[in-house]
Amino acid sequence: MDLLPQIIDFILHVDKHLELFIQSYGLWVYALLFLIIFVETGVVVMPFLPGDSLLFVVGAMCGSGLMHYGTSVALLLAAAILGNQSNYTIGSFLGPKVFAWKDSRWFNKKAFDQAHAFYEKYGGITIVAARFMPFLRTFAPFVAGVAQMTRSRFMLFDVLGGTLWVVGIVSVGYFFGNISWVKLNLDKIIWAMIFIPGLIILAGAWKSRNKATV
Repeated sequence: MDLLPQIIDFILHVDKHLELFIQSYGLWVYALLFLIIFVETGVVVMPFLPGDSLLFVVGAMCGSGLMHYGTSVALLLAAAILGNQSNYTIGSFLGPKVFAWKDSRWFNKKAFDQAHAFYEKYGGITIVAARFMPFLRTFAPFVAGVAQMTRSRFMLFDVLGGTLWVVGIVSVGYFFGNISWVKLNLDKIIWAMIFIPGLIILAGAWKSRNKATV
């Protein structure tokens, strides 16, 4: 039960934890960041790790001279892309086994066929947009693998989405993260990064459901 408060504290005060880690372990911070982003995007059971907030804080650290911008972006981008590839591979490994099942209480072949068709048609924008959605970015590549989205197509949008996500948020942190108002309200900004994308997802789902019932 003590783990959840520790996770919440790390997410909301990632700037303080990261700065302390840099002071204690120096360049090992890059390995830590690579691991966090890789696990958050590459292990389907770890969606609660900080993603957007961590990238923003890293950008702020680069802006204050505690970290190197180019090195940070390169490593985080590699972690984000490789993480998604790992997640997709796990899904694609399970996918053929799942597709081989017959309809049962736990499996609906028609639903999986529809998922495959959806990812072939809309998978690109889904993979890119999911990068900016906490939790969804962890599950989207896994589902793409299960749904057997074409690997080359997935790779293209994985790289595109990863680049926009990492470079975009780290750069925002780099230019704005050290402004006094931002520092004073960082916890509120982090909460906004967590909840606003979630509200957008819920609003979209609600709107789609209403259209379907009309």
